[in-house]
Amino acid sequence: MIADLQPYKEYKESGSRWLGNVPSHWGVHNLRTLIRRRNERHRTDLSLLSVAREKGVFVRSLTDDSENHNVIPEDLSNYKVARAGNLVINKMKAWQGSMGIAPCDGIVSPAYYVFDFDIAHRSFGQVLLRSKPYVAHFAQASDGVRIGQWDLTIAGMRQIPVLVPKEEEQTAIVRFLNWTNNRLGRAVKAKQKQIALLNEQKQAIINRAVTRGLNPSVPLKPSGIPWVGDIPKHWKMRKLRQILTRVTERNRPDLPLLSVVREKGVIKRDTENFEENHNYIPADLSNYKIVKAGQFAMNKMKAWQGSYGLSEFDGIVSPAYFVFSLSGVNGDFFHTALRSRAYVPFFTQASDGVRVGQWDLAEARMKEIPFFFPSSGEQIDVVKFVNDATAEITSAISRLKTEIALLLEYRTRLVSDVVTGKLDVREAAAKLPEEEIEEITEASEDMESADEEIAV
Repeated sequence: MIADLQPYKEYKESGSRWLGNVPSHWGVHNLRTLIRRRNERHRTDLSLLSVAREKGVFVRSLTDDSENHNVIPEDLSNYKVARAGNLVINKMKAWQGSMGIAPCDGIVSPAYYVFDFDIAHRSFGQVLLRSKPYVAHFAQASDGVRIGQWDLTIAGMRQIPVLVPKEEEQTAIVRFLNWTNNRLGRAVKAKQKQIALLNEQKQAIINRAVTRGLNPSVPLKPSGIPWVGDIPKHWKMRKLRQILTRVTERNRPDLPLLSVVREKGVIKRDTENFEENHNYIPADLSNYKIVKAGQFAMNKMKAWQGSYGLSEFDGIVSPAYFVFSLSGVNGDFFHTALRSRAYVPFFTQASDGVRVGQWDLAEARMKEIPFFFPSSGEQIDVVKFVNDATAEITSAISRLKTEIALLLEYRTRLVSDVVTGKLDVREAAAKLPEEEIEEITEASEDMESADEEIAV
């Protein structure tokens, strides 16, 4: 069906290099003619809403660990009211696509923009303004020193041209995109399920190797830790304070900028990549800490997730991170073991905070975590075994992720082509089977993430 789609018969210039030519019968209106700014407040009884690049506008859970990375103030009386159908924009991240239509009445951060939005079909307005060409328009209308600090200007956004087909055509577009998105979503989720199963298999291999070694007949002894279980009798135990020594060197802003993430450990940060720079990068990096290859870096606010690892590079990290030198153990074995399921729970226990996402690792308690290890030669053997035993699994996961990325890229292009009139879907939408079609899910978050375990 998608392969049979054709362009419209007649086009006109839109006046936008991102929108290109658009169907001649579509309206093109400056955004200012379709929005009215709202500033209603003092409705703390309403649901708390948030705006994200992946989801658009959604009801924010006060208990969901993954949604509460920002502090929620006790007094919400100054929060703005967003009515169902209002356009809500995170003005500091509009360049990323952090905007959408409110699904219900609620309240949002006073730093957000809230507008009445005069569009016939709110789902069409949602998918239109969050499409790739419009993200480019909102980026152009934002000012700032660097990526991550761009502030959307009202004057700039008011000039953005908005494409307005007739209501019945908006409905047809939404119906077609719902149908295709649901099918693409199911394909992506099937691949994510495969990735989750492969990660489970991979973690089982790693966990057994770093807690039991490679000889299945070796005598065992209790570790004293319920989730670690028995360990080889000849293995030793040291507290992390006997292995890790805190180091603090600074004033090398010329070195590459590194980051520490749950999925990969220590990585080089691409400062030119929009997607990787959601966090503020200061102009002066002289206070950033130096990490040398072979040292261990730790994001202390996210250590409970496993955000730590051995660095392969010389570079600099946030001054809020811990940096340690290692002694008495093989670095690769330490990295592999500490990032396994056997050790991450220790870091959860050693962290304090108001809620998940804001847990701060207590260094004193962290240094009391026990670490179990064999001889130097056996540590090397374990690392080699893990690498060899998981190589095919890692390769399969990589292929599946590539397939998911291609599906998502195709989805993004299809949405852009449909909402900007490059493809006529009216006839295709009319032929769709009468089945229950879910609303367009902006949650590429579900489609983009695979619930993966920590990857070593």
